[in-house]
Amino acid sequence: MMRQGGARLAGSMLAAFDARLFSHSATAARGVANGKSVLAGIMNGNATNTLGASWIAGVRNFSAVAQQQQQVENGKPSISISENDKAEKKEIVSYWGVPSGKIVKKDGTDWRWTCFRPWEAYQADLSIDLKKHHVPATFMDKLAFWTVKSLRWPTDLFFQRRYGCRAMMLETVAAVPGMVGGLLLHCKSLRRFEQSGGWIKALLEEAENERMHLMTFMEVSDPRWYERALVFTVQGVFFNAYFLGYIISPKFAHRVVGYLEEEAIHSYTEFLKELDKGTIENVPAPAIAVDYWQLPADSTLRDVVMVVRADEAHHRDVNHFAADIHYQGRELRESPAPLGYH
Repeated sequence: MMRQGGARLAGSMLAAFDARLFSHSATAARGVANGKSVLAGIMNGNATNTLGASWIAGVRNFSAVAQQQQQVENGKPSISISENDKAEKKEIVSYWGVPSGKIVKKDGTDWRWTCFRPWEAYQADLSIDLKKHHVPATFMDKLAFWTVKSLRWPTDLFFQRRYGCRAMMLETVAAVPGMVGGLLLHCKSLRRFEQSGGWIKALLEEAENERMHLMTFMEVSDPRWYERALVFTVQGVFFNAYFLGYIISPKFAHRVVGYLEEEAIHSYTEFLKELDKGTIENVPAPAIAVDYWQLPADSTLRDVVMVVRADEAHHRDVNHFAADIHYQGRELRESPAPLGYH
C-alpha cells in the first residue's frame, strides 16, 4: 500500500514538472495517453513499455527541426527557422533596448563588418622610420635580442619564401603580447586601486590591431592543415611563456616584443621585395583591409603590406618605450600611454 502511494505521489510530482523539465517538442510529438501526460502514465503503470521507451527517446533526440518536419507531414503549417530567428532577435532587441543600429559608410552604403566599426578604422602613418633599432646594452637586452634571433631560424626554415602563410603565422603570435600585458595590467590596477596611465587600452589596442592583420592575411592565404595545427602549438607555448615572463620581468617582456617587431619589419620588407619581383602576385587588396586602413578602392596587396609594416614599426616603438620606462625604475602608469599610436 505504501509502495502504491509512493508511486502515485512520484507520478503526480513528475507530471506537474513535466512541462518544465522535459522537452515540450517530445511531449507534443508523442501525444497524451488517456487524458494524462505520458510521464504520469508511465509512473502509474498505465502506459506500455513501448510507449515509455519511445517517449524517453523523444526527450533525448527529438529536435525542433524534427518537430517541424512532422508538422509538415501531418499537414500543419510550420514556421521557418529564419522567421523564428528574426522574431527572436526582434524580441531580444525590444526587451533589452540595445539595438546594434544600422551603420553606413560615408558614401551611404551599408557597413558590412561586425569585427570592427568605422570609428576604429584609420590611416596608417607610413612616414615612420623603419630602420630604428634598439642596440642591446644590458644583459637583459642581449638575452631578449638573442632569444628573438633564435626564434627566427626555425621560422625561416619552415616557411621558406611563403610570405603569405608566414605573415599569417606571425600575426597569430604577435597578437598575444598586447592582450597578455593588458590583462595583467588590468588585474594589477584592480588589486592596487590605481589607474594605469592608459596603458591597458594601449596594449589592448595593439592586440586588436595585430588581430586585424591576421583577418586580412586570411583573405589572401590558404593555410594548410598542419600550419593550422602549428598555430595551436605555438600560441599555447608562447602565451604561457610570455605570461610568466611578464609576471617575472615586464621590462624583459616588452623588450622581447620590441625585437619581435623589428623582425616583423624585416619579414614584411622581404615580402615587398617578392611582390616587386613578381614572385608573389600583387592581387587586389581585400575589402576588409580597404575599409580598416581607409585605403583607396584600387589598392593592392602591396599597399596592404606597406600599412601592416608601418603598424609593426609603431608597435616596436611602443614596446621599446615601455621597456625603457621599466629600466628607469618607474612604472608604466607614471608615463602617459601613446594611445592611437599604432
